[in-house]
Amino acid sequence: ISEEEASGDTDMDFLRNLFSSTLGLGSPEKILDELTLEGVAQYIKSGKCKNIICMVGAGISTSAGIPDFRSPGTGLYANLQKYNLPYPEAIFQIDYFKRHPEPFFALAKELYPGQFKPTVCHYFMKLLKDKGLLRRCYSQNIDTLERVAGLQGEDLIEAHGTFYTSHCVSFCCRKEYNLDWMKEKIFSDDIPRCDKCSSLVKPDIVFFGENLPIRFFTSMKMDFPRCDLLIIMGTSLQVQPFAGLVGRYWTCSAYTLTYFCGEDSDVVFFSPCRDVAHISTCDDGCMALADLLGWKVSCRTAGRLWQKSKSRLIEHFTSITINERLLPIIIA
Repeated sequence: ISEEEASGDTDMDFLRNLFSSTLGLGSPEKILDELTLEGVAQYIKSGKCKNIICMVGAGISTSAGIPDFRSPGTGLYANLQKYNLPYPEAIFQIDYFKRHPEPFFALAKELYPGQFKPTVCHYFMKLLKDKGLLRRCYSQNIDTLERVAGLQGEDLIEAHGTFYTSHCVSFCCRKEYNLDWMKEKIFSDDIPRCDKCSSLVKPDIVFFGENLPIRFFTSMKMDFPRCDLLIIMGTSLQVQPFAGLVGRYWTCSAYTLTYFCGEDSDVVFFSPCRDVAHISTCDDGCMALADLLGWKVSCRTAGRLWQKSKSRLIEHFTSITINERLLPIIIA
């Protein structure tokens, strides 16, 4: 499947279901016994919910100390003046990077994976995997915290790429480098260059002007038709084609949407007869759902147990506060 075909299919799915819902065509099957978080928990415990997909964005990592991109004052784009960029987004523009790689690698040193610890949201997704319920996590994030929390490559669709691997930017070369190699270069303040051809080496994150990984488009064809529950956390669903995955989900015969969101967030209901709004932070929402599922102790201790096994014990990871603007969480 080509990227253009997948994107077109998603747009058509979204429009088809939007008109169907708006015009009241068809009678939607009742999924939840009640339109509350308790109803979502009952659905999960009923045994009918076997395939859960998570869609996550920068909002699940702000409590770890990683800024989101667009929050006024605190977001990443609002704090790049020291790099003397022509405009904030230039730091992630592939053409600008090839001419001026220094700002990106200076920023990468500040935000490099390994300096931050996963949040309750990350460990909640790991619990879903441990319970045999997680089909896939679709992530917009490049911080690799899903992997640190215990998710494996097959559990993840890193839609905007990852620092986990890097490649030479030359189309004639494309030599691959691992995380440790890139880390050594960045922290020694060297501009990473290919050992084979001397071209720049870039982490495999998706810059503006680059295509999303082909696995994003092929996997959604398999995953979303089988989805029983969609959990969307920490993303305002403003960036395409990631946001279009919700339209892809609407092709399923059964769905329900539940929102966890801050009081100042813009909540958009896709179906007034099925949507549930739960006002909370991302971490608090996951803890509340875990409590209703009887997983609260597991959610509180999962991070500690996982990090202890890696000799990196996390202390007090459940007592984190969020200073940034809260982004919507949707459980669908």
